Amino acid sequence: MHRSHRRTRTPGRTRARTGAAVRTGIAGPAGAPARYPTTGRPRTPVRARLRVRGAAAVCAVVLASALGAGPGPGSGSAAPSPAAGSIRWGDCPEKPVADGMTCGSVTVPLDHDDPAKGTIRVALARIPATAPGRHPLGSLLLNFGGPGGRGTTSLAADTATFAKLGERYDLVTFDPRGVGLSEPVSCGGSQEVGDRVPADAASQLAALRAVARRCALHSGPVLPYVGTVQVARDLEVIRRALGERKLNYLGFSYGTRLGAVYAALFPRRTGRMVLDGVDTLGEPLAEQALASARGRQRALERFLTWCAHRQTCVYGTNTRTAKERVDDLVARLDRDPLIGDDGSWFTGQDAVDAIATALYAQAAWPALADALALAERRHDPVGLMQLGGPTGPVPDAGDGPATVPADNAEAALTAVNCADDPDRSEDRAAPAAIEREIRDLEPEFRAVSEVFGPGQLGTVLACYGRPAGTDFIRRIDHPGAPRMLLVGTRGDPATPYEWTEETARRLGSAVIVDHKGDGHTGYGTSACVRGYADAFLTEGRLPHGTRACPAGE
Repeated sequence: MHRSHRRTRTPGRTRARTGAAVRTGIAGPAGAPARYPTTGRPRTPVRARLRVRGAAAVCAVVLASALGAGPGPGSGSAAPSPAAGSIRWGDCPEKPVADGMTCGSVTVPLDHDDPAKGTIRVALARIPATAPGRHPLGSLLLNFGGPGGRGTTSLAADTATFAKLGERYDLVTFDPRGVGLSEPVSCGGSQEVGDRVPADAASQLAALRAVARRCALHSGPVLPYVGTVQVARDLEVIRRALGERKLNYLGFSYGTRLGAVYAALFPRRTGRMVLDGVDTLGEPLAEQALASARGRQRALERFLTWCAHRQTCVYGTNTRTAKERVDDLVARLDRDPLIGDDGSWFTGQDAVDAIATALYAQAAWPALADALALAERRHDPVGLMQLGGPTGPVPDAGDGPATVPADNAEAALTAVNCADDPDRSEDRAAPAAIEREIRDLEPEFRAVSEVFGPGQLGTVLACYGRPAGTDFIRRIDHPGAPRMLLVGTRGDPATPYEWTEETARRLGSAVIVDHKGDGHTGYGTSACVRGYADAFLTEGRLPHGTRACPAGE
């Protein structure tokens, strides 16, 4: 199927990925989670499911390693320090590449707390500064989001956004461990439990454990060590290999979590750091899921307000009734799915995924308005299907020296988030008790959002049965890092603005840019945000107190 429009690429959009829309028999309400893919039983036969995608993809948490989550920082033996400038830069194994881009790798311990367990290689890419003049700034490390997002391909696809920074900085990025060309993890093609699993709670929960075992089988030894704490310690190895005295860093979405963890681990090695689309550091899964549903609902209502000012808006000028009509559309399509031109069924939850995709960038709002009108007036789902895109297998990396499994992004997203989450005691409870607990939560999630709440509720079981992850991230509290810049967008559907304020309090050394606009992250769409970030990264100029960037500026 051909797309009717081209979606705008926005840094950081990986954080909000939704996995293939699947259901568990114990989750109560139907719906695919908005921040985390889940496993479960397909609710309806669908030949071409939709998956929320962004530039690199979009949003975060499900199954971790059956072998256990990576340990937090401990007192283990220190990893050997690489020599400054020890990276051998050469041709990149994948095409296309940006002008001047070269690739390399660094060797890091599999387990930073126990280097005797062996090593892995982390893939890097670099674009040298285009106009360093007499004031070169060294290297700026970028992470575009995830977990599961590839830095090497993201930088290759979008250099124009960072052109000003690239004048004086060498732009450097990487595929985090477990991702892309850095020992990619896999679940053997799918994290779904299959439609033959009985719908009772005990069977569904057992199936979740079976999926985790399959992930461990296909991923190899790196899977227990893909958590953010281990990745942050990889950043320190990269910093030393680049020969930089301090790490200058620009992170989007999940990349903000990674940057915050690095600053907590290595406050004296933290240089100029900008975090855009700020992730939470401490909320349990249920609270994260509820906040995400609330953030997406808020973004939807902002879209409907925008739509109400268009003469062609299918929902008219009354935003209250418009919200009710979107609720009705989702419920109606779940009862009576539409049929796409390829013969696939298109359900209400597919519509939720498509709507969520469009909310990530305001540039996609006109296409969303047109797609909703087509679905409402002509009962044709093609516009919404084009927004979400089919969920066929992701193509392999190509003819390079390593092949990236088709499900790598989903498998890595799952493993990292579960490795970062210490709250997983639910598997000790009886299935009936878990089922009751989930159903008791349903009214609260539906009260937040009839559209997004049911799917987000399913993420409460995202890491069911997996060994508890590190509690280091949750314990971050004023680590003594230098002042840094945090960007929060008021209409962000993936990382609610309140997370920016929360993380700023936790770090204790952050200045906030309050972006009044819409979409996920602000750097790529707001000249005002970009101005503050670039001034800090290139000149070291950082304002005191919160600064505001109006919408559209």
